[in-house]
Amino acid sequence: MKQLLLDIKPPASPTLENFLPGRNIELLQKLENIVLQQDQERFVYLWGGLGCGKSHLLRAVVDAYLEKNLKAVYFSCQNQPEFFLGEAVDCVAIDDVSYLDASAQVRLFNLYNQLRDKGRAFFLASGSVAAAQLPMRQDLVTRLGWGLVYQVHELTDEEKMQAMKSHAAECGFDLSQEICHYLLSHGRRDLPSLMTTLDALDRYALVNKRRITVPLLRELLQGVS
Repeated sequence: MKQLLLDIKPPASPTLENFLPGRNIELLQKLENIVLQQDQERFVYLWGGLGCGKSHLLRAVVDAYLEKNLKAVYFSCQNQPEFFLGEAVDCVAIDDVSYLDASAQVRLFNLYNQLRDKGRAFFLASGSVAAAQLPMRQDLVTRLGWGLVYQVHELTDEEKMQAMKSHAAECGFDLSQEICHYLLSHGRRDLPSLMTTLDALDRYALVNKRRITVPLLRELLQGVS
């Protein structure tokens, strides 16, 4: 049964258009304006908990620049990157600075100063907490807080349920409130995981020629756990 989840088509690539803003409408509009060069802000720091959509936004902004034939680079800090650019860039996205060790913090500090002095690229970074609360070298913390700082708010349960129902409707089936509540109470609650489970549930129901119910969902989840 695990193959059901493995065979589900991968989620759509993150874009600014398919980001569900919830309480993040102002942030989304700001990023859209920056990409369209209607806003000259050059430094933005995003923070929020796991699953709130920070990585989605960083990857979406980078892809938006690339689609405009501009140079953009995405770095995941889990890999302790070198932050080597190699050539002039238009956008640099640094995902989850909270992971950086002491050496990588020095490299990011130097990169930030380099981008600031050249006065061209858009710098977008993210972390798990507000910049002032980062357990990092103080000069880097100060710089991350120099530009605009936004908290990325996770969708409420009501917004997640609406998103799930809309996704189900697009797939051709109705999703009950009971199933939504069950999904939010069992397993991962981030939106990509919820959507993947819905796709698996839809396929499982079709394969077994059964209605989509809570018992069927429970059976699916028990089989892939």
